[in-house]
Amino acid sequence: MESNLDESAGGPAAKTGHNLGEISVSELSQAIKRTLEGSFDRVRVRGEISGFKRAASGHLYMMLKDEAAAVKAVCWRSSAARIGLALEDGMEVIATGRITSYAERSEYQLVIDRIELAGVGALLKMIEERRKKLAAEGLFDAARKRPIPLLPEAIGVVTSPTGAVIRDILHRIADRFPRRVIVWPVLVQGEDAARQVAAAIRGFNALPEGGPVPRPDLLIVARGGGSIEDLMPFNEEVVVRAAADSAIPLISAVGHETDTTLIDFASDRRAPTPTAAAEMAVPVRNDLLNEIGHVGQRLLSALTRLMNEWRLTVEGLGRGLPDPLRLLQERGQQLDQWTERWINAGAAMFDRRRDLVANLAARLKTPAEQIAAARAALHLEAVHLKAAIRQVLERQDRALERIAAGLMPRNLNALIEREAHRLEALGRLLDSYSYDQVLKRGFALVRNAAGEPVLAAAGLGAGEHLRLQFHDGEVAAMVEGQTTAARKPEPKKSEPKKSEPKKSDQGSLL
Repeated sequence: MESNLDESAGGPAAKTGHNLGEISVSELSQAIKRTLEGSFDRVRVRGEISGFKRAASGHLYMMLKDEAAAVKAVCWRSSAARIGLALEDGMEVIATGRITSYAERSEYQLVIDRIELAGVGALLKMIEERRKKLAAEGLFDAARKRPIPLLPEAIGVVTSPTGAVIRDILHRIADRFPRRVIVWPVLVQGEDAARQVAAAIRGFNALPEGGPVPRPDLLIVARGGGSIEDLMPFNEEVVVRAAADSAIPLISAVGHETDTTLIDFASDRRAPTPTAAAEMAVPVRNDLLNEIGHVGQRLLSALTRLMNEWRLTVEGLGRGLPDPLRLLQERGQQLDQWTERWINAGAAMFDRRRDLVANLAARLKTPAEQIAAARAALHLEAVHLKAAIRQVLERQDRALERIAAGLMPRNLNALIEREAHRLEALGRLLDSYSYDQVLKRGFALVRNAAGEPVLAAAGLGAGEHLRLQFHDGEVAAMVEGQTTAARKPEPKKSEPKKSEPKKSDQGSLL
């Protein structure tokens, strides 16, 4: 790129030897920015979303990529609010915007002001995959469906407060059976619509019973017709889960009759239009009154017919019954007879019982007689017990005498004397094993300077100091000359003199 800055003879260009002028980094970045924005004023880019991120400011950041390349993209908060899709990684979209550069990072990026899915087929594929996923979790099971109340006291409607949908619902409910309607206004299109619809469903369920705002007995989630992109908020997972978790029966009325969204599978009933949802919510008041009147007439006719049948039955039974007065008289006479028989039988029974008690009383002993008999029995038992105790004591005395006879002093002294002799013998044996007794027999214990016993003469050298221990003390000694092991053996004499004493093989130690 050529610079339009003037070059002087004494400037840096003259010093470096070329005619290119110098520009700053900011000027270069601005020039690149103008070139990009001038060449790519408006572009439509098709690619797959990757690294999608929503900043706290509301801006959207992502990468658009295909098999060979990738480009960074940003969607400012003002434009993001108009996008009717919940963007996520893996979605193939067509983004419309302009190319610009970000000077601080020397990057170029696509500034998106509109985004749409790359074809209806891709959108339908995404919806179908989501439907299979939620169905596998059991959110669409028929066992979860709740019946719609026949005549709800309050109806909650989740829809836009300004559209024709709410007017149609209110008008239809007022025509059929006026009920209290509570509207929770939400967006039904755009990026934030799904969150608001889910929050409204959960908000209605969170209302307490008997609170200032009545808790609805029925919910209607409604929206008018539109393209598949316009109805996407009702395919979002957050809305489907809120509808499935609703404890209040819910009717979905999204789009026209041919439109189907995922909330239709999770709701308890699906209405083809919002007006049809209002018709499902309440019956026609006049039809209900007519039905009640008709049922009342049928009930009255049935009751009248039943009463007539009962009357005929009673009359027929009455003809077969005898005269009640005669029956009472006969029963009265029978009662008098039974009373007389009971009185007579009671007197005879009491007489027999009296005689029996008198006979038993005659055979009973007086308390004094019973006490005397018990005293005699007790005395006899005491005599037997004393005799038994005496016999036991005599046997014990005889046993003790036999034991005492075996422990007389004569036998004990003999045992002590035997044990004393045995102990004395063991003491003598122990003394005989002591080296002190050996020393008393004329032997000496030889130790070297370290105090260790010397067991052989072969290990001693001339001039080595020794200690000789006798039975009555120790003396010092020193080795003189060679030991027996070091000397040569002397020739054996043929006939040693008898008077000459035999010399010792051990050298002199003193």
